[in-house]
Order: sequence, then C-alpha cells, then structure tokens
Amino acid sequence: MTETYADLIAAEDVLLFVNAAVTSTGQREFRSQAYQQRLSLDFLHEYVRVNYRTVYAASLALDINDHNAARVVEQLLRTAGEASGEQKRTEGRLIAARLARLPPQRVYRLFRALRAAKVGNRRTRAILRDWLAARPDLGHDAVKYRAGLKTAARHFHLPLTTAAGTGTATGSAPPAAGELGDFLFKPGVRPRYEHPLLDAYRRAHYEQGAVYELPLTVAEGFAARHGVAREAFVERIAPRMTRLERLRTQREAGADGAGAAVRTDLSVMPLTRLALYALSLTTEERVRRRAELTGALRVAARRAAGPYAGTWGSVAAVLDDSYSASGSGVKRRRPLAVALGGHFLLEALAAPGAYGAWWTSGRTDPLLVRPYGPTPLGMRVIDALEYAPERLVVVSDGWDNAPPGLAGEVLRVWRTRLDRERRTSVVHLNPVYDADGFDVRRLAASVPTAGIRDAEDLPALVEIAQFAEGRTGLAELRAYLDRRIESFLRTYERSGAT
Repeated sequence: MTETYADLIAAEDVLLFVNAAVTSTGQREFRSQAYQQRLSLDFLHEYVRVNYRTVYAASLALDINDHNAARVVEQLLRTAGEASGEQKRTEGRLIAARLARLPPQRVYRLFRALRAAKVGNRRTRAILRDWLAARPDLGHDAVKYRAGLKTAARHFHLPLTTAAGTGTATGSAPPAAGELGDFLFKPGVRPRYEHPLLDAYRRAHYEQGAVYELPLTVAEGFAARHGVAREAFVERIAPRMTRLERLRTQREAGADGAGAAVRTDLSVMPLTRLALYALSLTTEERVRRRAELTGALRVAARRAAGPYAGTWGSVAAVLDDSYSASGSGVKRRRPLAVALGGHFLLEALAAPGAYGAWWTSGRTDPLLVRPYGPTPLGMRVIDALEYAPERLVVVSDGWDNAPPGLAGEVLRVWRTRLDRERRTSVVHLNPVYDADGFDVRRLAASVPTAGIRDAEDLPALVEIAQFAEGRTGLAELRAYLDRRIESFLRTYERSGAT
C-alpha cells in the first residue's frame, strides 16, 4: 500500500512538471510577475531532474514548449555526471531529436547558455557538432545567426568546413573550405565569397541592391543604414519573407491586408498563431474578412485534427473569454487565442453537427470574441451539461469567480450524483501556469486538468489529462511516456536525420 501511494505521489510530481513545462515560459502572466514564474520553474526543473531524471529526459518527447525543452536539454548536459551510461544513451537520442525540432535561434541561444555555464565536455560537443552537421545551410546561419555560430565554433571547437552544412537552404553550394571561418572571425580578409549569401552580406555594406538578397531580419538593418523607405523595402524584400514574416508585415500594407507584396495564405498558418492574428484585428476588420478568417481557421483546425477528425462524438466546450484571457503585456491575448483555436479544433474533432460551444461572456460569434468581464464558469458548465455531450472540454485559466467555486461544485455533484457511470468525460485544459501553486489552477479534484499552450496540442493533452485524476500511478505514466518516446524517436529517425 505504501509503494502504491508513493507511486501516486511520484505521478503527481511528474504531472506538475509537465503542466508547467507546457504552459509557462517564464514570462509575466495576468496574475503573476515574470520573476515568480522563473522561480517556480527553477524549482520544478531542479526537483524533477534530481528525483526523476529518466522522466525528466522523457519530457522532451512530450508537447512541452520550446523554452522548457531547451532548458531540459541544458540541464541534462550540465549534469551529465549524474546519469548512468544507459541514461546518457537515451538522453543523447532524445536531445538530438528535440534539437532538430527547435527553432535554430533557440538552439544557438542554448549554445551561449552552455558556454556561460562552462559546459564543454565531449558528449556536449558531439551533440552540437551533429546538430550543426544537419543544418541545411551553414552559410545562411552565419549571416542570420552570426553571434550564435561564432560562439559554437569558438567555445565548443566545432569544425566550420564543408563537412558541416552539406545541404542547402538557399539552393546554392555549401561554403567553400575556410570561407565560414574567414567570414566569422576574419571579416575583410577575402575580397569576395563563393557562397552567395556571404558575398551578399559583404556587398550590402555599400551596395543597396545586395540588401534584398539577405534574410529579412538581417536586411532590415542594412535598409535602415541606406535610408530605404519602409514601404519600398517591404515590397522588394517580400519574395524572401517566410510565412510568419509575411503575417507580421501584412498589416503594414493596409488596414485590410490587401497589399499584394506581403499577401500570405492564412490557411497554411498554425492554428494558434492564426487565432492570435485574427484577435489582433479590429472588430471591423474581422467582420469585413469573416469568410477569409473563418475559412482559414477551419482549414488549420482540420489539419491539426488529422485522423481524429469527426471521431469524438458529441462534444461540448466551455471557453473562457473573460478579462483575464487578455493575458499580459508580453503574452497578449494568448489564453483567448488558445480558446479560439480550441473552439475550431473541437468543432473538427466532433461528429458532424454534434458540437456546441459556450463562451463565458455569453457571446455566440467566436470570431468577434474579446477579453471582457468576469468568469462565470459554473453557469456555462451547467448550460453545456444540459447538452448531454459525450465529452465536455473546458478551456479556461480556472479562476471561476461569478460566483466563486460554482464550477467545481457543479462538476462534483455531476460526477458523484448524476453521472456515476461516467457517460460524459470531462477535461479541463488550462493555458495559464499558476506560479504560486506550482501547477495550473484546477476546477475540481474529480476533473482531470492539463496545461495547454498551443491549441494544436489539444488531442494529445486530453489523452495525458487522464493521469491527472489521481487514480493511476507512476508505472502507467512511465508506460505512456515509453510509447511517446518510441513514437518521437521513430519519427525523427525516419526523417533521415543523422
């Protein structure tokens, strides 16, 4: 009995960390400051790494956010002496697979963090060397992530030769031997470079036309130096923009985003980022572009649903658009965007015609939601349960305050008195980390709760939320993690990565 209780406690500890690693990025939230978020995360990372190192490494295979994934990698590499040989082998595979998924700027930031921590052992150098070798074009990295690549080469003694970056992101040949080293550490030595991006960077200092051969973030600085008007610069650099860069600059082309130079296909955007974009528009713009925005959100939702589309039966959603869904200055409208993306994703997951949504404000038009008013979750949960769904999904920060605690009491009575056979499964997904409680805020002990950052992760998080009910122990959780690790590594290895 003692062992079973210990397993349950261990499972709860691990789920605390997973919820934190999914939702928190160490930034200010609506009800907590950045330093509180960082202190809380510091404690959880240290606690789980020391007590459950295997599970700590396994979290890299879960849908934790990039901030915490990079932090897990850093902690594993800094404390390699605490791991056994078998643990190191598994950690190495997980780290390599996760680094391949991280944005390159975050990996280069990780290089700098490891340098500051004076980590430079053989294992770390091998992992980072393999990551650099798999980069599609180191010439591109040398221009766009110059400081990060210099740090990696200097501190970790990584070779900058044709053996690295043998692929090309720009369609050009890889840098010639010695070019990268000269470009990074001996600028001005070569009169020209064979690699077109390296040479474009050299020419951009005095030739305005070369500016438009560079990545946007690099070209912006040169354009300002040459005094190029922003509108003219955006129009000429548009062919080199990424989809996200097009989305960020689309509104500069006009109130209706109709500028052909920066026009982007919204339907190819990730669901949560698309929801954030829709919420950034004025009410008038949303009304005017209703068909375009709604169609794009539904396409993105169907893409995120994948093979699960239409398989969830009847679904009811309680979605939080109260004032606290406005987020903070650094995460503006993030909770509301997760709720909006979740609305369209749940609509895609439900059987045709078997979906109902209840916003806390009482609004019925999802495209026009805005963060306003209190959080009457209890009343909306009652409305949703009257729909008699097979699944009830609540997307909220959990601060039920109109009246306080009603949602938890409604769900308790529903589970213990009215639905003992569990005909309706209930899951609470919370997009906000509660730094004081070291977890996401829960509605009731009987309701499984999981943290969520991106609406696209909703199906997987509903699956992991079953472990939050307190009826499964560490053995079941480890089995689930083993399945996720196997799938994660298989996908990485099938991608052709070295």
